[in-house]
Amino acid sequence: MATRLVRAATLLCKNSPRQPLAQTSSIGTQKWHKRQVATYPETLLNVPETKITTLDNGLRVASEDSGIPTCTVGLWIDAGSRYENAGNNGVAHFLEHMIFKGTKHRSQMELELEIENMGAHLNAYTSREQTVYYAKSFSKDLPKAVEILADIVQNSTLGETEINRERGVILREMEEVETNLQEVIFDHLHTTAYQGTALGRTILGPTENIKSLVRDDLLTYISTHYKGPRIVLSGAGGIDHNELVALANKHLGKIGSEYENEIPVLPPCRFTGSEIRVRDDSMPLAHIAIAVESVGWSHPDTIPLMIANTLIGTWDRSHGGGTNVASKLASVCGGSNLCHSFQSFNTCYTDTGLWGMYFVTDNMNIDDMLFYVQNEWMRLCTSVTESEVTRAKNLLKTNMLLQLDGSTPICEDIGRQMLCYGRRMSLPELDARIEAVTAKTVRDACTRYIYDKCPAVAGVGPIEQLPEYNRIRGGMYWVRH
Repeated sequence: MATRLVRAATLLCKNSPRQPLAQTSSIGTQKWHKRQVATYPETLLNVPETKITTLDNGLRVASEDSGIPTCTVGLWIDAGSRYENAGNNGVAHFLEHMIFKGTKHRSQMELELEIENMGAHLNAYTSREQTVYYAKSFSKDLPKAVEILADIVQNSTLGETEINRERGVILREMEEVETNLQEVIFDHLHTTAYQGTALGRTILGPTENIKSLVRDDLLTYISTHYKGPRIVLSGAGGIDHNELVALANKHLGKIGSEYENEIPVLPPCRFTGSEIRVRDDSMPLAHIAIAVESVGWSHPDTIPLMIANTLIGTWDRSHGGGTNVASKLASVCGGSNLCHSFQSFNTCYTDTGLWGMYFVTDNMNIDDMLFYVQNEWMRLCTSVTESEVTRAKNLLKTNMLLQLDGSTPICEDIGRQMLCYGRRMSLPELDARIEAVTAKTVRDACTRYIYDKCPAVAGVGPIEQLPEYNRIRGGMYWVRH
């Protein structure tokens, strides 16, 4: 994206009669040329607009045309593990695996060969609230990419043989996830924070469900949730919006918008301040996560909490820097070797979220590390400064722009925002929202969601030194004199 923006800004300079094209100066026999470059606000305004069209069946088409020779197009569906129940938990992820195993018009081999011959990539993923299928290809192959995506979503055969074969694949994937301790700790954190609700269940589902799910479960999930108003066809790169709308009408216009039974309503997921401990003294390091309940995507406090999250940031002992880093917590860790790494996170859902910290440390440093984490949280609530907030705002804006470098992340951003907000927030608007936040805004938001609140805590590994819950709860406020 950066290249595109600079190019657009250069054109802007050439078309402006008030600006010199170049200045030339001779120093000895050398010449230097000084060209005017685009300012940051100009680069934001030069981003192509996101065009949105709604089909008769409620399916939305959203795209951004950057004129490059490649593109990414995908289906973002408002359906994930949060829409499951205890009996079919894991069906959304199972369906993601099955969707590429052949359709009524293509066998699995024919589908794979067709994608390879195009030089394209086909991929998918499942989250707690969304399921995504997308393709990356040359812009000239956009019609074929859309047709393939429409085919796999509407006409997958879901054969019994393939279902039984895929059970083993998913069970092996579950075993691999168990070795990724960051994934494990976040699953445990959701389990205790949202216990008894849909967000407390894992995306992959329990082993017994994977062994018992049948074809009818997959078909029921599709017929219940894959409806026009809950689907966004998102595109980015070299994409003509009118062409994409025509392709959507042709291949996706028959997706229904009516529900056979009652309309599925997203159930509220209550947050519970609680803890879960999985002690294993044979593990070399302790993995700890602590979080409070934050807010959903569209809440006004989302931006201040994102800035607070950026203020703490991430750190790893391999980064170097020691005490010479801006983050106060990173400075402490770098100087005293309190932990191996930490990562501040802000996970948003439709109506709730988790704001917190995940860190990896030696078993004897757990208590001290937790003390400094909570101490930093209280400082955010009471005494964070304007200069710190300014730094965090600049870093947040930089990170957001860097994350939109390429057609795939832009396509993903469009699809996700369309499902979360019902529109695509422009970069100038997002920049203005971030810029409007002050130190007082951050202090007030942190006080509302962090100060004197019951946290959710998850610990895995040699966690004997992890303080008892009531003591952790006592660290969520400062005694004021």
